[in-house]
Parts: sequence; C-alpha cells; structure tokens
Amino acid sequence: MTLQETLAELKALGNERMRKQNLKNGSGDNQYGVRMGEIRKLAKRIKVNHELAMELWETENIDARFLAILLMKPKELSKERVDELVRSVSFVHVADWLNAYVVKNHPDNETLRQEWMESDDPMAGRAGWNLTSQRVAKNPELLDLDALLNRLEKEMGDAAPETQWTMNFTLAEIGINFPEFRERAINIGETLGIYRDYPVSKGCTSPFAPIWINEMVRRQG
Repeated sequence: MTLQETLAELKALGNERMRKQNLKNGSGDNQYGVRMGEIRKLAKRIKVNHELAMELWETENIDARFLAILLMKPKELSKERVDELVRSVSFVHVADWLNAYVVKNHPDNETLRQEWMESDDPMAGRAGWNLTSQRVAKNPELLDLDALLNRLEKEMGDAAPETQWTMNFTLAEIGINFPEFRERAINIGETLGIYRDYPVSKGCTSPFAPIWINEMVRRQG
C-alpha cells in the first residue's frame, strides 16, 4: 500500500466526534479523527511496513503517526532517530503510543532514558520518566530510588505538563511498590498537590499520587 492510498483510507475513516475530542486534548488540525480501534484494524491489515511507517510519520498527521507507530520496526531505528522521533511529537497521545510501542522495545532505551532524564525538552523528559517508572516497577535494581524521590520533590512542581505526567507515574510506582518509601512518596504528593483536583470518571482512580498509591496498595493487600 502506498502513502497516498493509506492516507486516503485514513481520511475515509475520519470521525468528527473523534476529531473534536483530539482537538480538545491538544492535537491540532492536521488529523482526520480516526478511532483507535480503526487504526489498529488498518495496521493489522497492512502488517509491519517500516518504509511506509516513516513516510506516514513525516506527514505530521496525527492519525498517520498513530498508524506509523504500529507499522515500525524499532530495531531498524538508530538511537539518534528514536531521539528525533520523540522530540518531534507535539500531541501527548502520540507520544505515549510511541513510548509504548517503539521506545520501550528499542535496544538502546536505557541509554536514551538516562539522556532524556537530563533533557529540558518536554517530550524527551516525558519519555525518560516513562521509562523510569517502568524500571521502578520491574527493574528497580537499576535505580537509586532515594535520589529519584529527591529529584521529584525538587523538580516535579515546576516541570512542563508533558513531563510532569510521567514524573507523577514514577512517584506513584515508588510509593506502590516500596513500603519503605511509601510515606515519603505520599508526603511529596500531598505537598506538591499535583493532580489533586484532576477530574476523574466514575470508577477510575485519581492520578493524584496519594490517592493512587493508597488505592493500589489496598487492591494488592
């Protein structure tokens, strides 16, 4: 399938309600408003196609980038190219798909994580702290949790919103998984107050770290 054929299919799948929802969430106008389920179906039909994925990415169209992420081969991307992709994103939902499907599976993700943790770029920071939250949950031996809490306490309050979101994930993961750090993590969350008043749908858990930590610990126990 060619680039133009793929874009035509995406355009035909566009949905005005989804378009408005994307705009509300900060997507910009370069989009068709395709539902995530339809993008997944199209990706399944096309199958992995790294060359097409790169062409789709360069259009900067939101739906094309969602699809591109599902068609990419992470191991065919250089470390430098992954860094470029991460920094080129302007819509956080695309950033999160890229982090979940590409960055997470790239062989250089630990090196990138360390570099991004020192970056002032909001999307690089978001990716770095996202990887760090995963390390806290699955590979904590790679990390100094006390030092992470020091950084979160000092930096999270003034961080860019894009980065702040995954910093908060890291704070919550430390509190959830490590009883010896739980009280401190909760206190940091209470003091900073980030997401305290975040609107939450019925049945969902608040991203406010103290509530999130206590609820997940309750479920585990």
